[in-house]
Amino acid sequence: MSRSARGTGLTILAVLFALLAISNLSKPLHLNSEQGFVLFGARLDGTANAVAGPLFGVFLLVYAAGVWGMRRWALPMGVAYALYVSVNLVLFRLRTPPPPDLTGHPLFALLYVLVALGCSWGAVRLLRRRRAALR
Repeated sequence: MSRSARGTGLTILAVLFALLAISNLSKPLHLNSEQGFVLFGARLDGTANAVAGPLFGVFLLVYAAGVWGMRRWALPMGVAYALYVSVNLVLFRLRTPPPPDLTGHPLFALLYVLVALGCSWGAVRLLRRRRAALR
């Protein structure tokens, strides 16, 4: 599928979802003590992290490939992912107090939420707008 059929926005989002997938696949490596996968608002560790992170990584790789290839099945995957991101953000805020080093920086939290929601729901919107090009 050519970039023109996909458009610049979906091309960028497909690459970003692939990079996020790589990040999730690396969760079991514990490159950072705060890198545990967050599932429904709870940061995982141990076996749960080693399983959930890579599973979501595979999901995101498949989703990124679907967006890249303008596949019809990417749209329902995108809706499911965007709903998950929305719920996860709310639950994380409710279950996890902000770290002390970020309490003075609510702008960081707002920016994170805007990017997370903007990318996940933005991809859904762009896929819907290009529904006729999906195959």
